Amino acid sequence: MTVRDARDILGARVLAGEELLDEEVRSACGSDMMSDVLAFSKDHSILLTGLCNPQVIRTAEMLDIVCIIFVRGKKPDESMLEMANERGLVILSTGHRMFSACGMLYKAGLGSGAI
Repeated sequence: MTVRDARDILGARVLAGEELLDEEVRSACGSDMMSDVLAFSKDHSILLTGLCNPQVIRTAEMLDIVCIIFVRGKKPDESMLEMANERGLVILSTGHRMFSACGMLYKAGLGSGAI
């Protein structure tokens, strides 16, 4: 699956990294706890979260996460979008709740990268 596919499935808005929408993703992780993301996320993945602070960008950078999707209509501020652009991350925002968004991506074939 590509980031573009995920965007289309979720009806998400691109907030940063539009030029990177054709990047491949292998799995997804949904969490508001960055400690869980650090423990369970795989590389080349999507992070779905409602946590809207710079730590999310830093965590994604450490784990080679390709795309962050903010759920529940959350929108990062300009400083976070600037950080994402500097690090080559795609930032999307969707109105779906995390449970629904994860389910939609899973149904479309994106796995969790089981432990």
